[in-house]
Amino acid sequence: MEDDTDPPGVLLSGEENVAVRIKLEREARGWSTNALSDRLNEAGYEMNPSAVWRIENRKRRINLDEAIGFAEVFGIDLRNLVGPPQLAAKARAMELIDTVIDAFHQTQRANATLTRARDALDAYLTQHPDIRDEAEAMVTNAIAEAATRHLHDTYGPQADEDGNAQSPSA
Repeated sequence: MEDDTDPPGVLLSGEENVAVRIKLEREARGWSTNALSDRLNEAGYEMNPSAVWRIENRKRRINLDEAIGFAEVFGIDLRNLVGPPQLAAKARAMELIDTVIDAFHQTQRANATLTRARDALDAYLTQHPDIRDEAEAMVTNAIAEAATRHLHDTYGPQADEDGNAQSPSA
């Protein structure tokens, strides 16, 4: 176990993070271990003040149901409770991190869908080589137009050699 002199923000293990985080959350609200215990009990998570103290001081392990209870009582996401205390205390940072991770997962799913679609088209074109050039041209043009529109929407119109704004192809 880590000692109590560890600086905040050290990347601890999940259980260590929870212990640090419970104490930070409790103290930030001005609650005693008795008050936190009362709130946990009211929420249906039986725990006495001594157990809260022992968890905070790494003298007792916390189980998943108890961690869920603490997260519920504090009104925070369980993932936030087990994350690094320095980051977790900054709710906006955790929201943004979650957004980035969710976007990454969406990108992975989209890439898998694109790969399956491309594989299906390639398999079809293998059986119909007479239309391969036209099909490839259609795909390439559609992707280029979509990319151009995306760049235009994201960064604004691009200037031509004379400095005049250009709009994307429709």
